[in-house]
Amino acid sequence: MKTLAKYALLITTVAGLASCSKDSEPVANNMTLHFDNTFKNTTIILGDANATTATTNTSAKGQIHHFSELKYVISNIRLIKADGSEFPYNINDLDKGATVINQAKPQTLDYILSNIPVGEYKQLKFGLGVKPELNLLDQVRFPKFYAEAGANDTKMHWEWGTGFRFTKLEGFYENDNKTLSIHTGSTVQGTADDPASYVPGVNAYRDITLTLPSLAAVGKNAPIITINADFDKLLSGKTNTITIGAGNATPSAHTAAQMVIYVDNLGGNGSSDISGIFSISKVTN
Repeated sequence: MKTLAKYALLITTVAGLASCSKDSEPVANNMTLHFDNTFKNTTIILGDANATTATTNTSAKGQIHHFSELKYVISNIRLIKADGSEFPYNINDLDKGATVINQAKPQTLDYILSNIPVGEYKQLKFGLGVKPELNLLDQVRFPKFYAEAGANDTKMHWEWGTGFRFTKLEGFYENDNKTLSIHTGSTVQGTADDPASYVPGVNAYRDITLTLPSLAAVGKNAPIITINADFDKLLSGKTNTITIGAGNATPSAHTAAQMVIYVDNLGGNGSSDISGIFSISKVTN
């Protein structure tokens, strides 16, 4: 009887340990998207017209330029598992699934995705900007993102209240430091100050697809995906080679058609280019 009792105790103990081990396995964990904004391989340092430390770049057309402000909106994030299944991350909630990347604020360069299901992920998709059905300045529905995008030092609202700016680049170009100002975002057409007449104009939202160089394994560890945004491609892109000037670098002067040449470089044209300025530098598990 004592022997049977010992075996019973041993079985119970082993079962208990197995149960504890199973319970300790996570079902979800965080994933961090780290954004590194660069000119080619050099991380960008912002600066005013006369800054000696600002990172300068020379375009394919030979124009020297640097930035004093660099911001863009990321939303509609989807993670693709190794088996091809897709995990959408709060894609219809800007408060929980969208952010403003701001080069002047290092804390915004790491966007933490919470409660990602355990598994291996091979691909990342996200939107540069806000998809049309959510691109309204809705302070009631999305108060957190509305405030983040509209803060005095961010100003990612279009002044006329039709939606969000998707990218905002300020800076200087050529040796005499002429003002560079490139803002992108979807437009509307209609009668000024008559919202009832507005209809969609240019759609500046772009869907980005990036394949990871190695699988991001969510489990006991929380992986970090480093995303390179190479702003050398702003002027020297896969789709367009741009010369700044003739009104195409000032938001009050450039047309929607002129804006689109920047949009297609930044976010791709949706067909031959679905990554734009973005690529994955590394995956840290």
